[in-house]
Amino acid sequence: MKILLLHVDYIEYEAKEKAIEKAEELQAKKDRMEECLVAFLSIERNDNAEAGIKEIEDVASMLNVDKIMLYPYAHLSSNLAPPEEAIHILNEMNEKLSKKYEVKKAPFGWYKAFKLSCKGHPLAELSREARAEEAIEKEEEIKSEWYILTPEGELIEVEKFNFEGHEELKKFYEYEAFGSRKADKQPAHIRLMQDLELVDYEEGSDYGNMRWYPKGYLIKRLLEDEVEEICLDAGAMQVETPIMYDVNHPSLKKYLAKFPARQYRVKGDKEREFFLRFAACFGQYLMAKDMTISYRNLPIRLFEMAKSFRKEQHGELAGIKRLRAFTMPDMHTICKDEEQALQEFKKQFLLTLKWKEIIGIDGEIAIRFVRDFFERHRNFAVELVKLFGKPVLIEMWDKRYFYFVMKFEINVNDSVGKSFALSTVQIDVENPESFDIIYVDENGEKKYPYLLHASISGGIDRCVCALLENEAKKMKEGRKAMLPFWLSPTQVRLIPVNDNYINDCLNLAEKIKARVDIDDRDMTISRKIMDAEKEWIPIIIVYGEKEKNGKFRPRWRFECNEEVTIDELNNIIEEKMEGYPFRKLPLPLLLSLRPKFR
Repeated sequence: MKILLLHVDYIEYEAKEKAIEKAEELQAKKDRMEECLVAFLSIERNDNAEAGIKEIEDVASMLNVDKIMLYPYAHLSSNLAPPEEAIHILNEMNEKLSKKYEVKKAPFGWYKAFKLSCKGHPLAELSREARAEEAIEKEEEIKSEWYILTPEGELIEVEKFNFEGHEELKKFYEYEAFGSRKADKQPAHIRLMQDLELVDYEEGSDYGNMRWYPKGYLIKRLLEDEVEEICLDAGAMQVETPIMYDVNHPSLKKYLAKFPARQYRVKGDKEREFFLRFAACFGQYLMAKDMTISYRNLPIRLFEMAKSFRKEQHGELAGIKRLRAFTMPDMHTICKDEEQALQEFKKQFLLTLKWKEIIGIDGEIAIRFVRDFFERHRNFAVELVKLFGKPVLIEMWDKRYFYFVMKFEINVNDSVGKSFALSTVQIDVENPESFDIIYVDENGEKKYPYLLHASISGGIDRCVCALLENEAKKMKEGRKAMLPFWLSPTQVRLIPVNDNYINDCLNLAEKIKARVDIDDRDMTISRKIMDAEKEWIPIIIVYGEKEKNGKFRPRWRFECNEEVTIDELNNIIEEKMEGYPFRKLPLPLLLSLRPKFR
């Protein structure tokens, strides 16, 4: 809330015409107040009355005034609250201040002419910014403690745990407990994503909204295909929901209040205001609210490949690790009771471990609990840690503030000492009631279910980031970098020794069951090989007279030294691709026909 406070001899105003459709009804067209404090007020999103009242009372006390004019004044801020919210806050301020002061309030939503005479002493003109501290204070009251839980079931205070052999877990804990999200150094994946022509910044858009080049888009879509298949195989029903929602929807207002800084706002018709979703939760909740659900139907899983938007702080944005626009595979599971919720949690936890193996990354796990939930389900927590096979970080809250009583994430440490989360599963005990999601039990009674939030992969963009950060570590250790074979944009590159062998390469490319391209550029063979190596291409075949006999000795980027025939090569490719989705080459077959994207 922005406030301009003037100590005046008098102020008078006259309402002329409505400025907005939802303007207040006039109680008086004209009014005047003398020897008073005028508070020009811009009510912002997620403000509350108490914060504004405190600032006004502090100044009124300094000036020893007993009369206050509340004057709605939109011109102090560009982050204004919706009209209904602003009117509600103004009326609440008027009511509470009237218990101690003589108060008048100018009408909201009107063009008004006004005159005033400011007294001109050192305290006669002051400005204040009133922050809505209620949610912040509530969050700060929640105390958390850090532990390490081992596969043997030991819960050890983090300061007493020996991190020898678990250095990455130590880095993760130190970042979680003491680190900052602000990016002061550039993580390694940014240079790699640009050099490999995968993804880049877009100056024509907002920060954290990226442009994906053909190779990067292919990787992104393959990851989406794979996680989509995992969710469908797990019994999820795929849906699509809107990307924007009414900020004044009764079920959404409470949810939004907990995440005020992350919202993109959009103006709609008739002064309605919308926010761009920062997850698929809202649409799936509202869909579930309208469903008729029997206990026999449970568990029910809804899944969506959700384009989502979070207005992250500018200083926190870093390449594709933290974005304002991203793709999140989002699954919600409606469960009958706590027991069923835990069963589903374990299944989805195992799917996230499978995903970690699929994309070939290391990671550390954090599991976060409300303490009484952990104490009731300690054996369950230990079971999860045993499945992971190494110690995990435990955060324990003394009471619940968020909607969940338990959540876990797989986290990755990047090249500049910061961590970011990928996969997550959460047990939600609040939103079914908030959104009136119900099912009918065995006795015909209506019950609120448990609700699981899960993103088996986490953000797809972040998965690409994790892959690149992982390969950057390999390069630092002197090892060769390579994306998983199924994700490599070009899987096989053919390099004809001269133009006479281009047609042979074209014929060969048709027989190879992979994404194949041909480097037909007017360059030396050594330069072509070097370029292919820089692109991390897993199989490189130089084709000349020797290769006409149908045998090839490729340069393998993975462990393989075999001379192969075309059939043997296809067998190796088939083995590498087993179980994974496939998409066609995203660029022209001949490198001479390709544009440069950077």
